[in-house]
Amino acid sequence: MDAPTMPEAHPWPVRRRFFVPYHDLDVLNHLNHAAYFPMMETLRCDYYLPLTGRTDPTGLDIIIAEATCRYLAPVAYGAELIGEVAPARPLGRTSFTLLYRFHDARTGAPVARGRTVVVTYDYRTGTKSPIPSDRRRRLEADAVDPVPEGWPPLP
Repeated sequence: MDAPTMPEAHPWPVRRRFFVPYHDLDVLNHLNHAAYFPMMETLRCDYYLPLTGRTDPTGLDIIIAEATCRYLAPVAYGAELIGEVAPARPLGRTSFTLLYRFHDARTGAPVARGRTVVVTYDYRTGTKSPIPSDRRRRLEADAVDPVPEGWPPLP
């Protein structure tokens, strides 16, 4: 059964289901805070790889400058989460922010929100590089406002 959905003016471009395995529980018997970061990596690849035309993440032209996660509710073993990712507006010249949200697939209750600052990077020269124009267009088309997701406006 899918989670109850609220109508959105702009749906998020990537959605994926995650199941909570036993090995991701902490001593309090709920999903460990660190388990969200690999889920965010997976969502990031689900979103960004198609923008590059690649299928292999080893060829990505990005680095992560910052990663944050806010934990809103405990999650138990066996729970199913829905994770989503979308770029936030506005974009920078060489960087962009991706927002993540996770909710309980059964109840629709939000359980966590995440954010990463992503920098386009030239690994040959070891320097940041401008976001390629074709990707910029797609990122801008998919971008959402960070404020309704609990994040401050981006500069």
